[in-house]
Amino acid sequence: MNILFVLTSHDTLGDTGKKTGFWVEEFASPYYTLLDEGAHITIATPNGGAAPIDPASAAPDAATDYTKRYNEDDETKALIANTKVLADMNADNFDAVFYPGGHGPLWDLANDKKSVTLIEKFNSQDKPIAFVCHAPAALKNARVNGSPLVKGKKVTGFSNKEEVAVGLTQVVPILVEDMLIESGAFYSSLPNWEPYVVQDGNLITGQNPASSELVAKKLLENLK
Repeated sequence: MNILFVLTSHDTLGDTGKKTGFWVEEFASPYYTLLDEGAHITIATPNGGAAPIDPASAAPDAATDYTKRYNEDDETKALIANTKVLADMNADNFDAVFYPGGHGPLWDLANDKKSVTLIEKFNSQDKPIAFVCHAPAALKNARVNGSPLVKGKKVTGFSNKEEVAVGLTQVVPILVEDMLIESGAFYSSLPNWEPYVVQDGNLITGQNPASSELVAKKLLENLK
């Protein structure tokens, strides 16, 4: 199975002067879950080259077995430092696509036309499309027959309450929960930081970092 991972290229946390990017756990957990099942994984970003890591996700309090494995895995770190260019990716060459979160996607992937086109093509081919935490922001402009792709679909994603908890409600350009609801999706969530995954057809969404492994497992089920 060939799986495309799409990471953010955006590394600036609004006007805070702080850095952002992708959340290590949300990459590492699904990456190794799928890799250990024999998946061939390609990693792409809008700009290509190095994908920025959210510094907060590399902090000791965010560490998991998967992030520790990533930190000791020079081969995978080299892939992150040299990602493919998203515009060069073709859905025909992959069985599924996975979007890890972190705050970065709220700025770039939410508005990236190449990403939108790719999501729409995977969806039209009825291949699994999976998103975790802030990554459902990438669905903002995706359409099916002129309507939002998520309209009438059951979804989850980083909740407004979780955004309040991390103190970034006034910093981010999009609140994932609000965007999904405004797009006509049936949004649901569990209490902060609880693992939670929703599947509706080929669309798989996870609420937060703790949900990332479950999203990968759902993706595997669908591919098998």
